[in-house]
Amino acid sequence: MFDCEPRVGVCPDMCPAAERARREKERRLHRLEMAPGPRGEPPRADPRRAVKEYSRPAAGKPRPPPSQLRPPSVLLATVRYLAGEVAGSADASRAEVAGFVADRLRAVRLDLTLQDVSGAEAAAVLEAALATLLAVVARLGPEETRGHTDPVLLQKQVQEGFGSLRRCYERGAGTQPRQAAFQALFLLYNLGSVEVLREILQLPASLRACPPLRRALAVDAAFREGNAARLFRLLRTLPYLQSCAVQGHVGRARREALARFARALSTAKGQALPLDYMVHLLALDDAHEAQDLCRSHGLPLDGGDRVVFLRGRYAEEGPPPAGSCQVLVESKLGGRTLEDVVMEEEEEEDGVHRPRSPT
Repeated sequence: MFDCEPRVGVCPDMCPAAERARREKERRLHRLEMAPGPRGEPPRADPRRAVKEYSRPAAGKPRPPPSQLRPPSVLLATVRYLAGEVAGSADASRAEVAGFVADRLRAVRLDLTLQDVSGAEAAAVLEAALATLLAVVARLGPEETRGHTDPVLLQKQVQEGFGSLRRCYERGAGTQPRQAAFQALFLLYNLGSVEVLREILQLPASLRACPPLRRALAVDAAFREGNAARLFRLLRTLPYLQSCAVQGHVGRARREALARFARALSTAKGQALPLDYMVHLLALDDAHEAQDLCRSHGLPLDGGDRVVFLRGRYAEEGPPPAGSCQVLVESKLGGRTLEDVVMEEEEEEDGVHRPRSPT
């Protein structure tokens, strides 16, 4: 058990000097934290790039001293660095970046827990950390997770991030400015969950009436009803972070829509449907993605521009294809950086970023 003495961190760096020295000695620096140096010499930590790693607190171990804890301002600057400088790094694979960012954000949450910080100050850190993690995980393709990082562990980290943030909201005296937006992210990330929907419906009516939550509730309803036309029409309008949160459900929704087409249209001679129609209806990136989706479900193509629904040909094997989601996710950055999205107060409701009026 940690002692009950109130603590506020005083460490001014993203990684305490003592930890940098220890990990240098133990050769446990991540390559994204190393300072350039001559070949053959032991790697050195770059104080501007090293970020405190997560270390599980042990029962009976004393709480770290304030010198080892980063105050909220440093924690927020750390999240900003991870979003702005690391998340899009070309020095490592997306899977390696995701693993690094997830671990360092977990350490951010732990540092916050070990201090007497609450309210808007804590919410700002937890919101930025969760937004960064959602975006980094959304950028991963199925082929990028094999052998590099555990997608189940990443999902657990996201759920832990939601748990920490929602508990922060519950302890607060009032509603935080981005609370509705992040409650909406929680619902979209857990689309179709009866338990999560119940929790959202128990929120105050004034919060549920906010545009982000109204939109998320509409998406959840369309997903449950199997209304593909309405679902993908709504998904096109979601802003970037909400699109990142819901991306994991897109493949399943497309598969269910394709299965309904197969049940309705399949005949012994076969009925054809233009691929352009499927691209529009299911918000696919292009005709090539539509072709891949059809082939992966055993449906033949006619001339490359139509899919043929033949009785008995539709099949489901393995998880549904994830797709690249350029239209539904990446295009919505609209020229902004991830840091811009993570740190801005609110996103536009139609998924299109508009410059704010100068103050």
